[in-house]
Amino acid sequence: MPYDPKNPPPPRAAAGGPVSHAIFRLAKAHRALAAQLLRDVGLHPGQELLMMRLWDCGPMRQTYLAEEFDTDSASMTRTVQRLEKAGYVRRVPDPADGRATLVEPTAASLGLRTRVERLWAELERRTLGDLPPSQRAATLETLRCLERNVLSDAGRPPAAPPPG
Repeated sequence: MPYDPKNPPPPRAAAGGPVSHAIFRLAKAHRALAAQLLRDVGLHPGQELLMMRLWDCGPMRQTYLAEEFDTDSASMTRTVQRLEKAGYVRRVPDPADGRATLVEPTAASLGLRTRVERLWAELERRTLGDLPPSQRAATLETLRCLERNVLSDAGRPPAAPPPG
């Protein structure tokens, strides 16, 4: 059978984890599609998530954003600087603690919000395709369960391989 780059066989090592391999491939493809759609609004993947959080919650400390998005302070600073340069956020001193910085969405970002919401609806539409509504609900519950499983194992050391 000839090699088909659009449907490659899984690597032999993935035979022990076909679900994990499928999740990895899906995540990679989903992120690429999101990046393609986000280019139309001038954002990179992840920036829209930060903006969504700010639109929903209002000003937040930059350190809290770094914690929430599980990134280091320097990476969050770069992301905020890029969004600030684009005019979507501004940094202001935290009135409760002058040493801390709040990141807040600007009025200019409100027009972006509608575009990001439409973009995410398009991403959802493309991701789900013709999946029937009953399977959509089941898929969402399965994904939530898988996420809980992975997060609950995140702090545990790897299991020892079976003997033999």
